[in-house]
Amino acid sequence: MLAAAAGFAQTSRPAQKKATRAPADGRWPVESLKVEGNHNYTVQQVLAIAGLQVGQVVGRTDFDAARDRILAAGAFDTVSYTFAPETGTSGFVATFQVTEIEQVYPVQFDDLHVSERDLTATLKAKDPIFANGKLPASQPVFQRYQKWVQEYLASKGITEKIIGGVIPGRPGEYVISFHPDRPLPSVALIFFKGNEVIPLAKLQDAMQPSIGMPYTEDRFREALNAAVRPLYEAKGRVRVAFPSIRTTPDPDKEIKGLHVTVTVDEGEPYNLGKVSIDGPTPLKPGELIEAGVFKTGEVANFDKVADGIDRMKKMLKHAGYMNADITSRRSINDDKRIVDLTLWVDAGTQFTMRRLTIVGLDLDGEAEITRIWTMKPGKPFNPDYPDMFLNTVRDEGLFDNLGKAKADVKINDQEHTADVTLTFNGGPNQPTGRGGRGRGRGGN
Repeated sequence: MLAAAAGFAQTSRPAQKKATRAPADGRWPVESLKVEGNHNYTVQQVLAIAGLQVGQVVGRTDFDAARDRILAAGAFDTVSYTFAPETGTSGFVATFQVTEIEQVYPVQFDDLHVSERDLTATLKAKDPIFANGKLPASQPVFQRYQKWVQEYLASKGITEKIIGGVIPGRPGEYVISFHPDRPLPSVALIFFKGNEVIPLAKLQDAMQPSIGMPYTEDRFREALNAAVRPLYEAKGRVRVAFPSIRTTPDPDKEIKGLHVTVTVDEGEPYNLGKVSIDGPTPLKPGELIEAGVFKTGEVANFDKVADGIDRMKKMLKHAGYMNADITSRRSINDDKRIVDLTLWVDAGTQFTMRRLTIVGLDLDGEAEITRIWTMKPGKPFNPDYPDMFLNTVRDEGLFDNLGKAKADVKINDQEHTADVTLTFNGGPNQPTGRGGRGRGRGGN
């Protein structure tokens, strides 16, 4: 796996002819260290595992050992390195090329009964790849972390055996869980008490995907926040809380599950206060907020708030900002029971129209389509315009025997342009002669 390198050349030519500056013992000072192919982990994390430093005098055996340490971390499928002279110096630049394991998941600790924050800090100090709270799903990693977690628990007087592995998390997601080596009880039934605003049946329906999942209180609270909290926030109950979660064994001994009873503190309804945009935006902030149709002064329905943010994103995309995103932050005033909303716009690069191609029409028909097509080359590209244009042509009967028509869009992400092909099928497709100047507008 070692790439050909000056001083380590793996070719038929003698190595000593390349390493003219190498000391007699085949070791060189390192001027710089680089990493290529990393995505989940930073250069600093990989080099921390490698254990080499700039200025260190190293040879082939040192780099072999560094490569082996990176592989042993369990986060990489392959590791290789190159070693080449650094221009203008007597040292060398070394580059590690890595291929990361693709299955990387968040880590959680279940039913350990210790401070998760302290345990996490201990693990981060032991292993550089744990800096972002995620780990690769590999046996070397599981075994290493099981040992470290076991040692930490032993220091707290807990001797129960720990295992780790990938388990289902939220619907459609997976996590790596470290937990005692015994089956976790599963959720059999879920009950709520203290609820008045939202019926019991609706709450139970929202939590239905959690039936059958292995139970820990932390994991169950995550499910409540993901599935139940939005139901209350749609009614302005932004301070909803779940102060108590009580479990009892299912009376059916064969099920070996738990009945989970959740106490709900629904809180009071809050109104939506001021909605503002912080930071730059390519469109006028007032126009964007107006497009959101936010009902300020009314009960803060965060389902409708999300719809309003989606309308703002759509407005940006119609202006050519195809990858636009908007993030938000709430400021809650408990005295006035008001929630203010601050938005940040990440518009990205504007895409423009480049080329229109028309297929299936004669020259007169093609000329007419070109005339009434308003999204001209160089104008902002609106991804909804091509289909809207064809619907207008069809609904207003601008062509005889139009038949089927479709729009194909080709996006160039490097040049930030779009090409559109309109394909018409069926009949001669002659213009009806009913005019149509200005029809199909909306390119902006």
